[in-house]
Amino acid sequence: MKTVLITGCSSGYGLETARYFLAQGWKVIATMRTPQEGLFPESSNLRILPLDVTQADSIKRALDAAGPIDVLVNNAGIGLFGAFEATPISSVRDIFETNTFGVMAMCQAIIPQFRQRRTGTIVNVTSNVTLAPFPLVACYTASKTAIEGFTESLELELKNFDVRVKLVEPGYGPTTSFTANGQQRMQGLIPPAYESFAQSIFAEFASVTAATTEADVAEAVFK
Repeated sequence: MKTVLITGCSSGYGLETARYFLAQGWKVIATMRTPQEGLFPESSNLRILPLDVTQADSIKRALDAAGPIDVLVNNAGIGLFGAFEATPISSVRDIFETNTFGVMAMCQAIIPQFRQRRTGTIVNVTSNVTLAPFPLVACYTASKTAIEGFTESLELELKNFDVRVKLVEPGYGPTTSFTANGQQRMQGLIPPAYESFAQSIFAEFASVTAATTEADVAEAVFK
């Protein structure tokens, strides 16, 4: 039985991806900053572990507890929507700590066991904002674009050890908690000078008909 460890499983893409792998008969290590009960069906193949990808000691504890794994899915991430001009650099650093450095830290921690066994897959979940520019998400886009370049280079670096590194780029996901999870962080990030422009962007969101669902991402990661 193969084992997958997935970060950011408390909601959204991570939660659905963990459920999907579980339904396919995999052993699932579902991680989140604060473990919650009742998110998954009862299963002997499921373990829920605490993990904060921004803390080295938390990463070590989680991987030690998980034991050997076959697939790492770096899904944990935080959102940020607002004018860059109004965004404190401390908030920019927070975004990069999770979305960029957290992913890199997880990869660096898992690579030795994959390399030594000459098998394993890393899947990094980014966003389609990396494919085309979009306003008011400059910091978020930067954090995800960094992982795009990182992943593409790492894939070439690890191919020699038969380790695969993949990207999944979800589109606009209105059913996720992207905005809700970042509300406190986003307070004050639309100053008066940007209000009319931001309203036009919000209106565009409301008219979008093509969207990515949690199930779409789960299936893409599994594939």
